[in-house]
Amino acid sequence: MTAREALAEAERRLASAGVETPRVDAEWLVAHLLGTTRSGLASRLDEEVGGLEALLLRREAREPLAYVLGEWGFRRLVLKTDARALVPRPETEVLVERALVLAEGIERPRILDVGVGSGAIALALKDERPDARVTGVDVSADALALARENSEQLGLEVELRQGDGAEAAAEGWDGVVANPPYVESLADLQPELRWEPEVALLGQGEHERLARAARSRFVVFEVGDGEAREVAEMLGRLGYGDAAVTADLTGSDRVVEARRP
Repeated sequence: MTAREALAEAERRLASAGVETPRVDAEWLVAHLLGTTRSGLASRLDEEVGGLEALLLRREAREPLAYVLGEWGFRRLVLKTDARALVPRPETEVLVERALVLAEGIERPRILDVGVGSGAIALALKDERPDARVTGVDVSADALALARENSEQLGLEVELRQGDGAEAAAEGWDGVVANPPYVESLADLQPELRWEPEVALLGQGEHERLARAARSRFVVFEVGDGEAREVAEMLGRLGYGDAAVTADLTGSDRVVEARRP
């Protein structure tokens, strides 16, 4: 089967399976099998490609594309991805950007990433602010193992430990960042979410719990759809100042930040 034929077959089957972006996903799969990028695929459409069926069956079952590929890009990094942790998402890149801005002017900032997962946030912070002392904490031993693998693969040194995020936040930091669980129910959401660890998805009230506990100059949180104003107001009630909301690439209010007076 040529890459051109593989693309057509993959797009047809993924569309039938209800995948929202069948052509894009087909391009990712075929490019992966050819060892190239999506942009490099156009010049290799007449090449023979094998191994599509196994990957296609997984994506047809609505396993996240990042898990099927086994890696995913996040800011300047390519991270190993599997079901031990959430898929790194473009929305979360905004959280990293805001944390970097808030850390400007702080010498060797100490930053805590609560719910480190695959290590995406912690490792991106270390990559783009090499002098930062970054610690990631997670309740999941599996997620921490994945984060360690990514840390070693990328050659970025961060501290990783298992434990409760609020307890760690109370230790004292320059910044506390988190993308905590904020999904109330998986009902009516994308089938792909059912492949991801529920402990990292389902939960309510974690933003306030972390904000109450944190001893830090600033906090930066990712929030769910429609929650930004509520979280910003909560931070104000707890004595934080300069609360601000930043939209993600889709225009949704996604990241809330605030400083200690």
